[in-house]
Amino acid sequence: MCSNTSSAFTPVGLALRGPSAHRIVCTLGDAAHILIKDWPSDDGEEYVAAVKACVDAISGQIAPEQFREALLRAADEAGIAALTIVRR
Repeated sequence: MCSNTSSAFTPVGLALRGPSAHRIVCTLGDAAHILIKDWPSDDGEEYVAAVKACVDAISGQIAPEQFREALLRAADEAGIAALTIVRR
């Protein structure tokens, strides 16, 4: 299995609760850490789909941008504000 946690996608800013309240997620590794360590709830349907999509993207089965869409759905489900970060 070829794992690629450094694969980048269009950055997403997340407004989480707690000490690491505002995070910018731009790689699969960042996303995996946030989903496992910082996510407010681990029982939502979209959350579970995002975790699976993250694993699939890391293993090369789906594109990182496909994972990003799953992350946005999970954020919406959890009531986490998500913003697309535009870089010049």
